[in-house]
Amino acid sequence: MYFEWFIGGRYLRARQKHAFISLINVLSIAGVAVGVMALIVVIAVMAGFEEDLKSRILGVESHVILTPSRGSMHEYRPVLRLVESEGGVEAAIPYVKTQVMIRSASGASGGIVRGVDPESAQRVILKLDAAALAAGARSNGSPIVLGNELARHLGVSRGDSVYVISPRGMISPVGYVPSMKRFEVTGIFESGMYEYDGTLAFVRIEDAQAMLRMSDAVTGIEIRVNDIYHAKAVAQSLAEKLGSGYRLLDWMQMNRNLFSALKLEKTAMFVILALIVLVAAFNIASALIMMVMEKTKDIAILKAMGATNRSIRKIFVLKGMAVGVLGTGLGICLGLLLCFFLKTYPIIQLPEQVFYVTTVPVQLEALDVFWIAVAAVGICFLSTLHPAGQAAKLDPVQAIRYG
Repeated sequence: MYFEWFIGGRYLRARQKHAFISLINVLSIAGVAVGVMALIVVIAVMAGFEEDLKSRILGVESHVILTPSRGSMHEYRPVLRLVESEGGVEAAIPYVKTQVMIRSASGASGGIVRGVDPESAQRVILKLDAAALAAGARSNGSPIVLGNELARHLGVSRGDSVYVISPRGMISPVGYVPSMKRFEVTGIFESGMYEYDGTLAFVRIEDAQAMLRMSDAVTGIEIRVNDIYHAKAVAQSLAEKLGSGYRLLDWMQMNRNLFSALKLEKTAMFVILALIVLVAAFNIASALIMMVMEKTKDIAILKAMGATNRSIRKIFVLKGMAVGVLGTGLGICLGLLLCFFLKTYPIIQLPEQVFYVTTVPVQLEALDVFWIAVAAVGICFLSTLHPAGQAAKLDPVQAIRYG
């Protein structure tokens, strides 16, 4: 093996008779480096967007939702105690959820009301200002906390009143009368997701139950787990214990379409940018083919001295791989440096009207860098096989006679 490394290193360091071959080697290293750098930066930015989006969603949504197969949960307290005793569960709260119409003095809008307990809600719903919800409760009022976009659309601020109209009303002598209740806006929250900020409102669970005439029943139980990536396992364990009368959904199932789209985009960008490395690999193959033509007599002499076809093949594979590994290493260094620069100095500003973030988020994963390096080196290795095979097939007698 030392023999192949020695000859391959001499070929890599030696000045070529044709300067064009040396130029192709330099371009090959640069091409691989640019491709690897672009892959690292783009994948890190996409992972950053995904992580930021995930944190915003899980700031409002729970990790696992437990609901009955049909209707409401009337005897929910034993189920709540069972859930809280499950391994991996950090907190669990009952909730009431319904679609409503919210009306103010200056406008009206459809929305979703979630009734929660102010004392325990923030253990699961991180973005909720539980103090604002509890403040109204202490003043014997009916408090409501609105999303900032919903509050802007209704034209209300803290201290204003809104009416929440629910379709679950009652039959009167004059016909069907929807349920309506007056609330005082005691807080406004911002999750950074328009889907939540423009439609979501929080009230006390008692007020939601009274408005919907649910007595002591709830819609379901929201669960927060210690590790978000074990949410599916926790949900499956609870489903086995509770039986078929309940339905459990983890956060990945509830947002499957969104995260599937992000995963598909990440894969597509990896494939597209890997083509840059593939172009550089063609340059490596071209340089090796021309080197085989240039070193025909050298190959013939090596074979005449006893070098096997396998040794000749290894020499040119190692020479090509040296170019590929050098380019990959340089690309990784440049990619890590650029990611650090983007994360430390947010020079790229994004328009708030289009994106939910104002700067480019960067989340660099060691596993992503590893697979990018493996893919780049693998492509470069494949590009060396044909030229190395051609070199190994040379007949030393014919090469010395006609070379």
